[in-house]
Amino acid sequence: MLTKRIIPCLDIKDGRTVKGINFENIRDAGDPVELGALYAQQGADELVFLDITATVEKRKTLSQLVNKISHHINIPFTVGGGISSVEDVSVLLQNGADKISVNTAAFKNPKLVESLAKEFGSQCVVLAIDTKQEADGEWYVYLNGGRVKTDARCIDWAKQAVEAGAGEILLTSMNHDGTKQGFALDITATLASQLPVPVIASGGGGTMQHFVDVFTNGKADAALAASIFHFKEIGIPELKTYLNKHGIVVRQ
Repeated sequence: MLTKRIIPCLDIKDGRTVKGINFENIRDAGDPVELGALYAQQGADELVFLDITATVEKRKTLSQLVNKISHHINIPFTVGGGISSVEDVSVLLQNGADKISVNTAAFKNPKLVESLAKEFGSQCVVLAIDTKQEADGEWYVYLNGGRVKTDARCIDWAKQAVEAGAGEILLTSMNHDGTKQGFALDITATLASQLPVPVIASGGGGTMQHFVDVFTNGKADAALAASIFHFKEIGIPELKTYLNKHGIVVRQ
């Protein structure tokens, strides 16, 4: 049986780790190099680094910071933010990233996923989807760090991207982000059961039970969280012990 993964996320702004609620009210959460090293030491399965303002500020991801973090960790490292070409990915892989995450650029140019998968392999390409459930009950895709709404349904875009070569989906519910009220189980389960690739659930993790729920009811392959780890509300070793006790197979 495949083990479920626990993934801390470093949202980066101006070289610092930050965290918000529903993509707003951003506050400082510490030094990304120190946090990355700590999580690797504590038994995190992977680390995700998202340069959250790169797309809006129309600049490239902070490759020097990526390089610095990569030298302090020994776990798979996914980097996203401002990636729009094969060249961008080459730079990040040379600086220590193992996988890259694309979001807005991939939506605007679906051929990007195809060319990245062809060049680096599907296992390297993570499609990040920021999604929000609207009044009509549908989950829609949002771009530019949650600032721009599209008419695309989350499930449709996910299927299209996987067909183009995305090897994994990082699904963030904007409705749940930072609320610590639990993950978006319905949309996570929908994607996990309809797609042939792993789904990482993101947004809303607040208690250890929420992780049990997203792995069982949400059918997620991995769960990503930020503030509960950054502000030491839940420790990764304790979380893994709890999951094991509840019959969820995780790597210790």
